[in-house]
Amino acid sequence: MYEYRKTLLAWVISLFAAFACLTASASATDAEQAAKAMRDIWDKPEAPLVVEPVVIEGDYALAGWVQLERGGRALLRKVHGQWRVHVCGGDGIKTAGALAMAGMSPEAAGKLAAAASEAEAKLPAAHRAKFALFGQNIVVDAAHGAH
Repeated sequence: MYEYRKTLLAWVISLFAAFACLTASASATDAEQAAKAMRDIWDKPEAPLVVEPVVIEGDYALAGWVQLERGGRALLRKVHGQWRVHVCGGDGIKTAGALAMAGMSPEAAGKLAAAASEAEAKLPAAHRAKFALFGQNIVVDAAHGAH
């Protein structure tokens, strides 16, 4: 009986470990997919779009981007399993209030804003400064590539 419990416990621990790995890779995949959605719209051979950092909260992602000497942030929303650019902006889009106005719950908006600030703090100051260059927030129709 002792060996049975020991084997069962090992199996349960392995199952939880596998689930944790799948969850972590799903987050990375979401971030990669959100960045790819932006590059599919605006990346150009002569002006590559660098998308980093990308932070996820539920069905929303906030991504910083730089293209040559310009930059900004994009709020993306996952719709039917696909990431879509919802709003583009500069510093104003990364506040919890702006994220909530864009449709997020206040709690989720606060979490996303905090995660974005933490992730951006790891980037060089010159890179972060470009995020402010976009200016006012604008609603984007990703299908038409307005940026």
